[in-house]
Amino acid sequence: MSRSMMKRWGLFLLVVLLVSVFLTFMYGYYTIWNVSASDEIFFGVAFGHETVEEAKLLIDKVKNHTNLFVIASWAVSLNETALNEICDYAVQADLKFMVYFDLVSRITYPWHQEWLDTAKERWGDYFLGVYLRDEPGGKQIDLQETLKTASDYSDASNRFVDKIATLDSTQDVKSRNIPMFTSDYALYWFDYLAGYDTIFVELGWNHNTSQHIGMGRGAANVQGKDWGAIITWTYYEPPYLETGPEIYQEMLTAYRAGATYVVMFNYPTYPEENPYGLLAEEHFTAMEEFWDYVHAYPRGNSGKVDGKVAFVLPKDYGWGLRNVEDRIWGLWAADEKAPLIWENMNKLISMYGLELDIVYDDGRFNIGEKYSTVYFWNATID
Repeated sequence: MSRSMMKRWGLFLLVVLLVSVFLTFMYGYYTIWNVSASDEIFFGVAFGHETVEEAKLLIDKVKNHTNLFVIASWAVSLNETALNEICDYAVQADLKFMVYFDLVSRITYPWHQEWLDTAKERWGDYFLGVYLRDEPGGKQIDLQETLKTASDYSDASNRFVDKIATLDSTQDVKSRNIPMFTSDYALYWFDYLAGYDTIFVELGWNHNTSQHIGMGRGAANVQGKDWGAIITWTYYEPPYLETGPEIYQEMLTAYRAGATYVVMFNYPTYPEENPYGLLAEEHFTAMEEFWDYVHAYPRGNSGKVDGKVAFVLPKDYGWGLRNVEDRIWGLWAADEKAPLIWENMNKLISMYGLELDIVYDDGRFNIGEKYSTVYFWNATID
């Protein structure tokens, strides 16, 4: 082989090697990008005030480090002009949005029906769905809002689920194939059975974060739904919210646990002169830092904590689970099973942390297919 041919052959091999390295790099890059894209995170703030001007001010404040705006104002959802103006402004800011309705009116505000008919056509994929009512499970435990009586736990479960599923508002949303959201702090499992597509687990109230994520994520995982987290009050008086650094850690925890949605609650106004509602600069700083983090560290690549272990509660056992004396379905005091369930649940949280999901014994779902390790409520746990 001549020297010139050897040079050409060597150049050819070098080109092949460089192309191979490049393709390997691009494949790895594409794989990383593709995993990240398939594990999308919606992050934003809930607007709970009343005027278009307040909404626009908040959108302008957060639009560069969020992609979601939750219009969580009943006053706005009763005012078609204001609602549409806020939706338009959110879209102009490149924010996805959902709208809170305490009820979807058929008579008093008949425009609700046409609004639902045309929302997807008007705003396309920016319109994520309807946030319908608020805390149906928690309000059943504390206020008996959905049902006042039941003969036993199974009767309570069936009546709770059927009542929500057959509400006119639920039917009006579901019949249009519009995703249905709410937030809650109890009975997540039964909220999903009633037709909700996504529940925002409320992180706050001095509740155990791992426990409530386990309850919400477990219900969503077994039933094939989405879940999210909303950072809400810790205190019942000003300043209501935790500090910015504490809230940042709650956001990271929800993100690592796989939440599809992470939302900052924002109501009422504090202090009185705050133009943004309840959120202070330290909270906006926490939101910016979280936004930077999720873009720097896509959880599809590393750091995500999945529910690998299931703790199975008795069938239809609608216990509030905030303390050992919490009520069952809001109708009965804690029974003889409660102390053992409470003890075992807390042992497992200590053992597994965010890897624990809390689910229900329900023959419609195969728990064993979802989890490598399953503990039933009455297991002996050392």
